[in-house]
Amino acid sequence: MPNTLFIGKVYLRFDELPSTNDYAAGLLAAGQDRYTKSKPAEGTVIRADRQSAGRGQFGSRWESEAGKNLTFSVILYPTWLNVEAQFYLSMAVALGVQDALKEICQDRPAVCIKWPNDLYLGSRKTGGILIQNTLSGNGIQSAIVGIGLNINQLQFGPLLPNAVSLAAATGREHEPDEVLDRVLECLERRYLQLKAGQLEPLHTAYEALLYQLGVAAEYEETVTGEVFTGTILGVHRAGLLRVMTEQGERTFGIKEVRFL
Repeated sequence: MPNTLFIGKVYLRFDELPSTNDYAAGLLAAGQDRYTKSKPAEGTVIRADRQSAGRGQFGSRWESEAGKNLTFSVILYPTWLNVEAQFYLSMAVALGVQDALKEICQDRPAVCIKWPNDLYLGSRKTGGILIQNTLSGNGIQSAIVGIGLNINQLQFGPLLPNAVSLAAATGREHEPDEVLDRVLECLERRYLQLKAGQLEPLHTAYEALLYQLGVAAEYEETVTGEVFTGTILGVHRAGLLRVMTEQGERTFGIKEVRFL
């Protein structure tokens, strides 16, 4: 069990689920009926050894070899967070996972965050995060934080040429239960930092860990197909990526630019 106050204290593990995020959404939907069930406790973790319909960002499939990796979701209630500041939750989650991976890998290779919330070991992807917020007025009613991490898988399909696992990157296998405990502990620490209103420290830490920060690289504008050279400067508080180009600084939303 993780050394936490609330995240992971309710822990549901399954051999297989279509999607841990979908299962979490079902728990939240059932909890809205006051005549049947109460809502799940904050910090409830749903883990599946295999997901048959796991999802990544933009509706992509999350592929994972059964029993080799971690696929789980955490239910949170950041009702104190304004809708306009919801990207801070994404920052806090990405930083929490990064903190854990950095400790496990001892920063060899370096762990960074590819905007908006993929986890990279060096130049290769080892994890992804999918957050689904339910909004209520100007606040967030609930959040489902889905996390997938490659732990011991050594071979990946042709559709994942840039994937890497902790085992491949460090040269040794890792116990998934121990990795999960560490991730939950670091995630809770960052979440409590967010709840305490420490927005600027989170923003500063997130920007400092951005993949390709300050490095000239090629990008593609998804709407027009235009390929351009740019240098990442950071992110706005709302989550827009700031890129310096030959035409000056430009900003992009999550679905508006692609790394090449």
